[in-house]
Amino acid sequence: MFKYIKNDLPASIVVFFVALPLCLGIALASGAPLFSGLIAGIIGGIVVGALSGSQIGVSGPAAGLAAIVLTAIGTLGGYQNFLVAVVLGGIIQLIFGFLKAGIIAYYFPSSVIKGMLTGIGIIIILKQIPHFFGYDADPEGDWAFFQVDGENTFSEIINSINFISPGATLIAVVALAILILWGQVLTKKSKIFELIQGPLVAVVIGIVYYSLTQGNGTWGISQEHLVSVPVPDSFDSFLGFFSFPNFSAISNPEVWITGFTIALVASLETLLCVEATDKLDPEKRTTPTNRELRAQGVGNMLSGLVGGLPVTQVIVRSSANIQSGGKTKASAIIHGFFLLGSVILIPTLLNKIPLSVLAAILFIVGFKLAKPSLFKTMYQAGWKQFVPFAVTVVGIVFTDLLVGISLGLGVGIVVVLIKSYQNSHFLHIEDKSNGAHKIKMTLAEEVTFFNKGAILKELDSLPENSYLELDVRKTRFLDNDIVEILEDFSNKAKNRNIDIKIISEKGEIENPDSYIEFFNLRPKKSA
Repeated sequence: MFKYIKNDLPASIVVFFVALPLCLGIALASGAPLFSGLIAGIIGGIVVGALSGSQIGVSGPAAGLAAIVLTAIGTLGGYQNFLVAVVLGGIIQLIFGFLKAGIIAYYFPSSVIKGMLTGIGIIIILKQIPHFFGYDADPEGDWAFFQVDGENTFSEIINSINFISPGATLIAVVALAILILWGQVLTKKSKIFELIQGPLVAVVIGIVYYSLTQGNGTWGISQEHLVSVPVPDSFDSFLGFFSFPNFSAISNPEVWITGFTIALVASLETLLCVEATDKLDPEKRTTPTNRELRAQGVGNMLSGLVGGLPVTQVIVRSSANIQSGGKTKASAIIHGFFLLGSVILIPTLLNKIPLSVLAAILFIVGFKLAKPSLFKTMYQAGWKQFVPFAVTVVGIVFTDLLVGISLGLGVGIVVVLIKSYQNSHFLHIEDKSNGAHKIKMTLAEEVTFFNKGAILKELDSLPENSYLELDVRKTRFLDNDIVEILEDFSNKAKNRNIDIKIISEKGEIENPDSYIEFFNLRPKKSA
C-alpha cells in the first residue's frame, strides 16, 4: 500500500484541504452538529479507505444526502434518533453488498457518467465563485441548485458582487496564480515541486496573509470568511463533541424508512462515483462494487454509532486525489488521519485558513473535470452520445446529482429504444416487374415488443400483389408479440393477394397456416 507513498502523501494533503471545508459545510447544510461532518470524513478516510477495494476513491459525508438528513432530523425528533437510522442504513448496505447489488453500477451508460463528471465540475466552479470573492452566506457542500438559504446558484453569484471582500479576493487571486504556475511551469522544472504540492503552498500563504493583515479594515479577512473547526477547551469538551444514537427510537417505523432511504441513496451515489473514478483512473483499475458496498456499510454503521453523518464515496475528493497524483488507497487513509490529527492538535491553526484560498483549489479541480474539449469530443461522437451527456450536465447543474443522473439515464434509454426501432429489420425491394413487387425483409438478431411499431408499419405499407420473403435465419430471439403481428398480418395478406415465404434455419415455407406454431417449433437456441 505504501509503494507509491511519494505520490500518495502529497495527494492526501490536497484531499485533506478539499475535504476539511466540505465536511464542515455539508454538516451545516444538513442541520447537524459541525463535528458530525468531521467524524464522517475521518471514518470515510480511515475505515472505508482501508476496507474498500478502490485504490483512488475517497469517502466522506455527501452533499447529495444533505436534504435527506435535514428533513429526517426534524421528522425523527432529534439528531440522536437520526443516528439510529444511519446505523440501520449501514446494516442494509452490508446486506446489499452480500446480495451482490453492486452490479447496478455497470448499467449506467458511459455518456451519462461523463456528463456526471462534467456537471459536477461546472457546479464546483459556480458554487465556489461567491467564496472566491469572500461571500460565504451559503455553506460549503450545498451543491443543489436551490440552496438552503432560499437562493439559487446564479442568484448567489449575483449577490456576491455586492459583498466582495477585498482581502479574501486578493489572497484568492494570489492562490489561484500559485496553483496555475505550480501546475503548468514549476512541476516541470524540478522534482521538489512535485513533492511539495501547490495547494499546500497556497494554504500556507493564505494563513500568513490572514495573520499579517489581522485588524486591517480593508485588506484584512474577517472571521466569517475562514474555516471554522470546533475547538475543544479540554479532553472532556472534545468528547462532548460526539453524539450517540438513541436506540429506543428503533421501534419507530419512520426510523426504518429513513434508514432504508439512506442506504439506497448512499449506495447509488457510491456506485455512480465508483464508475466515474474508475474512468478517471490513469491505471484503469476496476473497483469491486460489492466489496465497496460492504465497506460503505461498515463505515455508516460506525459513523452512526459515534455521531457522524452518513458516508458515501464522493467524486469531488476522489477527483482531487486523482488529479494530485494519488496512486493507492494510502492517500485516502492518510487524509483521514490528517483530519483526525488536525482537529485534535491544531484546530486553532486550521481556523486561520481563508475559505477563498480553498475556493481557488476547487476551481482547479472543477476545471479539470469540465474541460471544454470534452464537449467537443462528445459532440463529435454523435447525437446518441451527446444528447444523454448534455441532458445529464444540464440536469445536474439546475437540479441536483441524482435528478440529473436520472434524466440522463432516461434520455439514454429513449435513445436505445429509438435505435432499436430503427434497427429491427432490413427491407429490400429486389424486383419490380409486371406490377409485382418482390420484397425481402430480414429481421435483426433480437426482435422485441419495442420493434412492433416499425415492423407493423412496414407490413401495412406493402403494396397489393406482392411477394414477401421473411428471412429469420439470423434471429436468435423473436418476441411473441412480433409472432402475433405476423399471425394477424397473414389474414390481411390473403385479402391483398400478398404471398409470404419464411426462410429459417429449418428451411423455407410459404404461407404457413400458423406462425405461432411455426416459430414455437424452431430450435430452442433460436427464438
